[in-house]
Amino acid sequence: MENESIILEQHVPFAKSLFWQLNRDYYQNNGIDAWREDDVPSHLTTNSMVGMTYANLIFAFLKDLAFHQKSEEIVYFLELGAGQGRLAFHVLKHLTALTENYGQPLPPFCYILSDIVEENLNFYLDHPQFKPYFEAGLLDVCYFDGVVTKALNLKFKELKIDAKCLKQPLVVIANYFFDSIPNDLFFIENGDVTPCSVTLTTEKMDEPITHLKDIDITYQRMEGKMPFYENEGFNDLIDTYTKELSHTFLLFPHMALQCLLNLDGLSDQGLLLISMDKGFHAMQDLDKFPEPELITHGSASLWVNYHALASFCFQLGGKALLPQNSSFNLELVSLLMTKKHELFPETQMAYHHFVNVFGPDDFNTLKKWSFKHIDTMTLKEWIAILRLSAYDSVMFIALLPQLKQLYPEISIHERRRISETFHKTWDMYFALNENFDLAFAMAGIFYDLAYYEDAITFFNHSMNLFGSRADALYNIALCHYQLRQDIQFECLLLEIKKEFPDFTKIGELTKLDLSAK
Repeated sequence: MENESIILEQHVPFAKSLFWQLNRDYYQNNGIDAWREDDVPSHLTTNSMVGMTYANLIFAFLKDLAFHQKSEEIVYFLELGAGQGRLAFHVLKHLTALTENYGQPLPPFCYILSDIVEENLNFYLDHPQFKPYFEAGLLDVCYFDGVVTKALNLKFKELKIDAKCLKQPLVVIANYFFDSIPNDLFFIENGDVTPCSVTLTTEKMDEPITHLKDIDITYQRMEGKMPFYENEGFNDLIDTYTKELSHTFLLFPHMALQCLLNLDGLSDQGLLLISMDKGFHAMQDLDKFPEPELITHGSASLWVNYHALASFCFQLGGKALLPQNSSFNLELVSLLMTKKHELFPETQMAYHHFVNVFGPDDFNTLKKWSFKHIDTMTLKEWIAILRLSAYDSVMFIALLPQLKQLYPEISIHERRRISETFHKTWDMYFALNENFDLAFAMAGIFYDLAYYEDAITFFNHSMNLFGSRADALYNIALCHYQLRQDIQFECLLLEIKKEFPDFTKIGELTKLDLSAK
């Protein structure tokens, strides 16, 4: 007998559906574990190459401000729904390197990590890799709800940013954010537009709904007619779609547009939006669209109507920087919602170079290609793809098995290149207490390459993250033995005996002949 479906809600306007609250509850209940356990995929928009791209866009924006003598007041960067914080780490790493090497005055800046989950905010505040940025005034955190928040309360500086407080434009970063806040849904056909409602059902009889994959969604058309919104700009966009689209289900990001209006109100200089997500910016891509499919991955998301965001930016007198080439629906969009967008030529040139010439969507394509051909990869190819990734640690881990096949037969020169690659990758590594011990893996290869001092450093990195362990101390002792550091070897041997008396490999160390080297 088939299970009977339970109706969770029936004929509810799409933007007011229980679906959105369940999505929100998922993040509230799981916190950082949503990313640590890879329930929610994030590497696509948080990798080091994306961080480098954003850093160059922001660097160009700072140069434009400096050119017009706007170098005194601080520029705030607000990341919406910052998740695990890895993107912020990458942006700050790349941006501080750019600004420190520039040699010319630039406006001071501060990156704000925001989220609706207090546990995530505390995670940022307590993370040791963020500590130097907090202390330097380059980083802060705040609670931000994209639906209702209109002011920013910075926790570290204990500073409140109200309407028109900022003297510089606000930089807003929104990756995988607009796809997860409420949208309206309309059906357009032959010049007519009607709003849509949803019915949610489940076959889980006695258990609470914790995963959106347990829900079935069906769509219905409602009664309704123009105008749908108090904001005339929103209504103008709907009117345009009604005239231009022939037969489609249209997601309309009214909450995203209102969110941008609220943020725009924090500064009398406007804002720069940098956003990356799956979505569309061309009108022709919006037509003939079927009912929205929920993409579930612990939480759930929808594609983003970047055309609406770009058109609204144009209504306000701004300029939308949009991909000129096929991005296969992974869009990186920048909106210059500033008073005079023509005052930002460096920003526009940076977008052309770092998005249209070669961007994160291209890198993602090559990443997938490299995974398919990993077992044929030469060392030069292995290093090249890591360089292209801006030494991304997740990419490194994925490619590591092939390196283990290659390094036994490499030259001295190639060993140096591997060492350089390891150090640069580690510099870009942001720890989330994952199960994989990157430092230990690197240390083992350093040992095999006879880079014993580096091996000691990385075994210590491992213990800093995962605690003191007998196997790490054992390997450090072997490094001391190879380096003829007899005193350090003997001291460490005593430490291992004291801390891990049952460690079976202690006997191997005691048998080593220090005089035989």
